[in-house]
Amino acid sequence: MDRERLILLHHCRGAGWKTIQSFLAVDPDLKSVFQLTKAELREQFRMNERNSNDFFEDVRHLSYRSIRQTYDKHNIKIHTYFDTHYPGSLRHIFDPPWVLYSKGDTDAFSMPLSISIVGTRHPTEGGLKSLEKILKPLLQKGWTTVSGLAAGIDTHAHELTLTHSGSTIAVLGSGIGQIYPKSNLGLARRIIQSGLLLSEYPFSTPPRRWQFPERNRIISGLTRGTLVVEARERSGSLITADQAMEQGREVFAVPGSILDECAAGTNRLIQQGAKLVMEADDILHELSLVY
Repeated sequence: MDRERLILLHHCRGAGWKTIQSFLAVDPDLKSVFQLTKAELREQFRMNERNSNDFFEDVRHLSYRSIRQTYDKHNIKIHTYFDTHYPGSLRHIFDPPWVLYSKGDTDAFSMPLSISIVGTRHPTEGGLKSLEKILKPLLQKGWTTVSGLAAGIDTHAHELTLTHSGSTIAVLGSGIGQIYPKSNLGLARRIIQSGLLLSEYPFSTPPRRWQFPERNRIISGLTRGTLVVEARERSGSLITADQAMEQGREVFAVPGSILDECAAGTNRLIQQGAKLVMEADDILHELSLVY
């Protein structure tokens, strides 16, 4: 498989994860894809007219050399599914990203102890204190954290890790050139110094609503366990928890009052079998056999 062709295809509009999977199934070397007509794209790969038109235009006009120059200019590494340096924890999930883009210390991929952390964008003071109580002992033992750079719990998890000189991975729902939320641009720059920014979206991809649930499978897939701290009944954090379960990962949840809306989702997770967490040892005990 030619990684340059895969990276170029990954930058073409109209070709999502499933389309690239179909291309690889039919043509593992990705040679014939560049010769397909619009009609063949629609008939063989079920592209609609708009996607086939966009893809047809991009695949003929984009240049791998110019794409690579952009990433080199910004010190961004490119990892394809077929590379040896692709994160092993993602390689065996149901829908691993075909291409990943990273900026920072890629050693974060191979840290032996790691935990994913998600939660509400509007945490209570109790939620923040709960996160600190659970996370600090893990950080003191050298654990790496993985989260989504969102406001609230995500931000606090990244900041706590940096405060304790730890390594943290921020998985973006946009390209690395379009940090979201913009209020976390400074945090993203700090993460690059000792951790890693990671995205499956090309450099200039803006944040779109549907991309955040999609990127959650990476947050959960990178580690053996996901900790949920405050989540409402309908929450993106619950999507991450569901994906963690589907990937065979452990799910941990901080309980809360039945009168608190921010605890409705986490309490429900515990009902469904998530591990109730009150202190770091609850996580250490559960993952002791894994790590």
